[in-house]
Amino acid sequence: MSSPIQRRKTRQVQIGHVWVGSDHPIMVQSMTNTDTADAEATARQIFELWRAGSEVVRITVNSAEAAAQVANIKTKLENWGCKVPLVGDFHFNGDRLLRDYPECAEALAKYRINPGNVGKGAKRDEKFALMIERAIEFNKPVRIGVNWGSLDQSIAARMMDENSKRAVPLTAEAVMREALIVSALESADQAIQWGLSPDKILLSCKVSHVQDLIAVYRDLGARCDYPLHLGLTEAGMGSKGIVASSAALAVLMQEGIGDTIRISLTPEPNGDRTKEVVVAQELLQTMGLRSFTPLVTACPGCGRTTSTVFQELAQDIQNFLREQMPVWRAQYPGVEDMKVAVMGCVVNGPGESKLADIGISLPGTGEVPVCPVYIDGQKDVTLKGDHVAAEFQAIVENYVQTRYGENGSKRRADAPKVIPLTPV
Repeated sequence: MSSPIQRRKTRQVQIGHVWVGSDHPIMVQSMTNTDTADAEATARQIFELWRAGSEVVRITVNSAEAAAQVANIKTKLENWGCKVPLVGDFHFNGDRLLRDYPECAEALAKYRINPGNVGKGAKRDEKFALMIERAIEFNKPVRIGVNWGSLDQSIAARMMDENSKRAVPLTAEAVMREALIVSALESADQAIQWGLSPDKILLSCKVSHVQDLIAVYRDLGARCDYPLHLGLTEAGMGSKGIVASSAALAVLMQEGIGDTIRISLTPEPNGDRTKEVVVAQELLQTMGLRSFTPLVTACPGCGRTTSTVFQELAQDIQNFLREQMPVWRAQYPGVEDMKVAVMGCVVNGPGESKLADIGISLPGTGEVPVCPVYIDGQKDVTLKGDHVAAEFQAIVENYVQTRYGENGSKRRADAPKVIPLTPV
C-alpha cells in the first residue's frame, strides 16, 4: 500500500531474513510470555504469533535452562515450516548466558540488551563488552533498549547534577527524557568502539506515558540514523493499552519515525497473546502504511438498526477473513488490500457497499427485508431469508478465488509458500 508519509532516513539492519530501516516496511514484532525453558510451549506460542503475522518474535533468555532450549526451539519451529527470526531478551546475566551457551548465541537472530540492567561501573563495561563481542563473533544485530523503569542510575544522577548547575534548570521529567536518549546513544557509541558495525545497531527508549514517548522519540530520531523500535512499555490491558499505544505510535509514525513496532498489551487472564499482533497490524493498516488483512467497513448502528444482524455479520466476516489469511496470504497475493463493507440500513449502506470491493447492505428497521450485494461497485445479487450470513461468506470466498487466484486480475506475481495452520 502506498503512503504519503515520508519515512525518516535510517541505516538498514538485517534481522535473520528480515530487513528493517527506512527503505523497508515498518516491521511488526511481538514477545512470548511463556517460560523459555519450556521449549514446547514457547515454540507453539511463537508459531501462533508468527501465524498471526508477527515478523520477529522476542523471547526471554533469563536462565541457563532457558538459554539451553533456544536452539531446540528454533529447530522445532523450522520443522513446522516457521522461520521467524528470534530475538533474545537479556538482562543482568546476559553476558554469562551468551558466553556459556554459544548454541543460543548462534540460534538467535538478534540480541536485545538493556544498558540499565547490564551492571554497574567497571562491571557494567566488562559485561556489556562481552555481549557485544558475542554479537560481533556471531554476526548478530543488537537492539540497545533503554527503559524508563530501569534507566542506568549513574547517568540519571550525573545529568540531574548537571541540571542543578544550570541557570534555568530543566524539569525533572525533561532531564529523565534526556537521560534515556543519552544512555542509548552513549551505549551505541561504546558498542561501535568495541567493533560492532553501526549497521548492526537498533535503538529504543521506552516509557509508559504517551506524551513522554512522543517527546523522547522525536528527539532521538533527530539525533541519530539508527533504526528505531517503537513501543509504549507497560501500556496496560484491553482498551486502555490499545488506545494508549495507538495514540503514541500513530503520532510518531505519521512523522516518519519508527522502523519496528510492538504493542505491549497486558493479556487478560488466559487471553490470546496474538492480540498484540492484530492491534499492531490494524494500526499500520488503518494509517495506510501496510496491508495485512482485508478490512471490514461497518456502520456503528443507530435507531434505524435495532436488529443485531448486521453487527453479528460484520463480526463473523471480520473473524472469517482473519482466520483465512494465513492460507490466503500464500494462495492469493494481494488479498490483504481487499475492502469489504457490511452495512446496516439504506442511508449509507448501498453507497459504502459500492465503494468497497465487495459489500452487503442489510435492511434497517421497517425496511424491505432484502440484502443487495455489490461487487466492484455493481449490484450483483440480492440475498434474503435465514441464510444471508452463510451465503454472503460464500460470495466473499468466491470473490477472493476469482479476483486473486492464479488467473485473477488482482493477483501479484510474488506468491509466497503456503503457511500451515498448525504445527506439524
